[in-house]
Amino acid sequence: MARKSNVDGFIPRRSPRAVGGDYVSRRQPSPMAQGLRQRPVISDTRAVAPAGSEGLTPSRRQGLTRSDIDESLNEIDAQTPLTRKERKQQKKQQKAPKSRRRKIIKRVMIALIIILLAIGGYVAFKALSASNSVFKGDIFGLVQQKKLQQDANGRTNILVVGTSEDDPGHQGAYLTDSIMVLSLDQTNKNAYMISIPRDMQVQYGMACDAGYAGKINAYFNCVNSDWDSESAETERQTKSREFFGDILGIPIQYSAHVNYSVMRDVVNAVGDITVNIQGSGGAPGVMDSNFDWKCKGGNAHASLATMKQNCPPSGHFIDYPNGPATLDAEHALYLAQARGDIAPTYGLGNSNFDREQNQQKIILAIKEKATSTGTLTNIGKITGLIDAIGKNLRTNFETSEVRTLMTLAKDIPSNSFQRVNLLDSGIMNGDAQPAAGLYSFTQLQAFVKKTIYATGITKEGAHVIVLNASGIAGAAQTEADKLTALGMTVDTVDNAPADGTYASNEIFKLTDSKMPLTTAKLESLYGAKIQQATSVPGITVGDSTNYVIIVQSPSANASQEGSSPQ
Repeated sequence: MARKSNVDGFIPRRSPRAVGGDYVSRRQPSPMAQGLRQRPVISDTRAVAPAGSEGLTPSRRQGLTRSDIDESLNEIDAQTPLTRKERKQQKKQQKAPKSRRRKIIKRVMIALIIILLAIGGYVAFKALSASNSVFKGDIFGLVQQKKLQQDANGRTNILVVGTSEDDPGHQGAYLTDSIMVLSLDQTNKNAYMISIPRDMQVQYGMACDAGYAGKINAYFNCVNSDWDSESAETERQTKSREFFGDILGIPIQYSAHVNYSVMRDVVNAVGDITVNIQGSGGAPGVMDSNFDWKCKGGNAHASLATMKQNCPPSGHFIDYPNGPATLDAEHALYLAQARGDIAPTYGLGNSNFDREQNQQKIILAIKEKATSTGTLTNIGKITGLIDAIGKNLRTNFETSEVRTLMTLAKDIPSNSFQRVNLLDSGIMNGDAQPAAGLYSFTQLQAFVKKTIYATGITKEGAHVIVLNASGIAGAAQTEADKLTALGMTVDTVDNAPADGTYASNEIFKLTDSKMPLTTAKLESLYGAKIQQATSVPGITVGDSTNYVIIVQSPSANASQEGSSPQ
């Protein structure tokens, strides 16, 4: 039946009892509610429509009765307080749940931190283990960065000797196959690499297997033949630093002894290296058949076809055209030994000199690869490098100097490493002996000093003749030694012509070459004005001579001037 509306257009509300009747008590009423029910009930005095009068419009709306109020109060009282545990649980449920993504990220970050700590600990353990056998001092020195020792001109000189005592069956395993001096400038960030010919004849200063004189590569083992004792190793390195330093005329502060395996293990650790191959004598590349046995696959009678298959394209293990070549560990190792002593061969006509140049190239390539980002961020390569060094290197570096050495290796660019070639300089002849004569190292020493302690004067490269007009025996040679120490090349030392009259020192410049620093130095030393001339009467000069110096009174002390690098 349709509900009726009053005259205002509104629909009458349900009876208050109908509203109150909708409540259903879920719990027993509290005592307070029971007390309220015992109070007198307020009756409704409004008229109730008689039966059958549903169609009539009520004159007034009915209000809430006492029973309705009582039921509402009963419902409120029925809600008992929550316990502390229930309140905590309710708050926890009310919190917004964390997203699954945030949880995953957090777990991944924690896992990464744990992994990095584990890797860091492993690398640190490796480094500490290697440092104990390689470097001097305690492990706490690794956190320091002590400056390297230097000579009077600010250079650090390091002797590196290589032996093959770890290679079974290697003939002459205790001889130094490679002898190299690395000279570093920590301030100006440059370096020189000088290889000493292993076949150069020297006087040992003691009795050795070869006698009191012989090839320089026998000296290291001659010092002490005990290869198991740490003290013997220390003695070998200490005496070798002094001996080889005297040969070159420079002080050597540090030394490193590496064995046959170090190059193989280091290249294996850092990965293949790139070396620029350049055959000597105009050859199209480098080929040495001395190592072709590696192409036979263990069969001494292997066919040429088998060798070509194992060592394409020609069946030679060391065979590269001129230009960049990618070398794995084995090829790097044997290229460093190649000197073309067995036919057929080409590109190694200078024998040991070519081998030394290739050794220098390989070392620079290893340095470039070891300090590259790809290596420094690869944990496997770092630990492999540490293992290779720990097993195959002995040195007198302190642990507190290691970080400085590593920083220099990274900061000095490869193009700042100058490779010194003694053969091309004319200091050594093709037989690996001094051009000045057997056991005569004066020119070698002067060349090395002029090269690594390069000043403005040494770079000008003046050639001079020194003539004695003082009447003092040996005066010209004394002056020649001073000028050599300054970086000049002395072509001739002799007496001045007897028919000449020399009231004072005289200096003649015979060429138009611009040598302002040399000119200024000579004028300062001898108190004489340079005279430009095409020749000097009674004196024979060579095509390379720039100055003729006639000494009437010796200079003060030339060796103390102009020796610092410029």
